Amino acid sequence: MTIMSQSAKRSVVALAMAGFCGLVASSAFAASGSGGGSGGGGGGGSNSVPAQQVCNKGWVWSKAVQRCVKANSGSLDDKQLLEQGRALALSGYYDNALAVLDAVSNKNDAVVLTYIGYSHRKMGDTDVGIGYYKQALAIDPHNLNTREYLGEGYMSAGKLELAQAELATIEQLCGNRECEQYQDLANALAGRPE
Repeated sequence: MTIMSQSAKRSVVALAMAGFCGLVASSAFAASGSGGGSGGGGGGGSNSVPAQQVCNKGWVWSKAVQRCVKANSGSLDDKQLLEQGRALALSGYYDNALAVLDAVSNKNDAVVLTYIGYSHRKMGDTDVGIGYYKQALAIDPHNLNTREYLGEGYMSAGKLELAQAELATIEQLCGNRECEQYQDLANALAGRPE
């Protein structure tokens, strides 16, 4: 996964704090993947979501009107909200991601639940994140990203045997050589996180 440089991140934050929408160029927002349906569940396909606009918390970029609009205004459908919420979460804008994902009307979607959990976990609410991952896996037990993130959550909670079990499940679903989620979790377990 590509990580935005600190200077680029600071520039986007400065623009957002000034009330503008900043452009976040991202190849990290893969839209393909397993089990996620539209909006993506995959962690690294060759299909990337186009550059995303980062708006103030509770606002999202509307391509139709070319400006930030309230996330809960009804201007964007669930697919668009999920895409932007996922992109914000993967960029490190966890509060913004949660506000956007909260505006999704179908909260019973595995990918929505995964990125709500991801945002909570990354903000330090590991147990809350794990709870959302478990809800997502009850809907889609084959979602590789959810399984990887759950393994990382277990690692954060010091439950290494449960993290190893998630790694084994990912290997069964995806293999171990060409599977990004397997490699990412295996590297994290080996103390070599990206």
